[in-house]
Amino acid sequence: MNLPNKITMVRIALIPVVMIFLSPVYSFMPAWYNNFITGPGRYFGVVIFLLAAITDFLDGYLARKHNMVTKLGKFLDPIADKLLVIAVLIILVDKNVLSHWIAMIIIAREIIVMGIRIVAASEGKVIAASVIAKIKTIFQISAITAFLITDIINLGILADVLMGIAVVITLISGFDYVKKNIHIIKQ
Repeated sequence: MNLPNKITMVRIALIPVVMIFLSPVYSFMPAWYNNFITGPGRYFGVVIFLLAAITDFLDGYLARKHNMVTKLGKFLDPIADKLLVIAVLIILVDKNVLSHWIAMIIIAREIIVMGIRIVAASEGKVIAASVIAKIKTIFQISAITAFLITDIINLGILADVLMGIAVVITLISGFDYVKKNIHIIKQ
């Protein structure tokens, strides 16, 4: 396992940590946990989320720069990205900070694209991330970060605008994947 793949594995390992720090307060949890989550824990959650998001760019950069692209990396990287985004979207919905419709649009796109990639992989084809998909990821991470930071410092309309842009780009990128790869699922 090379360094980029290890970085991807770290991102996957950070997902439950992010969830622990960002999880909503529940009456059945011990008071110390709820006090931590509503206090310093949320700061740790945002920092860990950002570190995990940065590993997404770092592992790909290192893999391409040092010619260490592997099948394992091609498999794990998009899964790690989707798990991180989906986990935090679910938390934001659970906290009543984000509309379930927005989360569903983003999650649906990720599942559809993953399905297309699975079918392509079964035929020995690899579908690389498009430029629009990379832009989508940047806006999703930025919007999620803005929503997480709004829990600490009210960013108000900025978080909503970033999420609106992220949703539009998510839809465009989803339609782009389907349009370019419809032949794969029509066979």
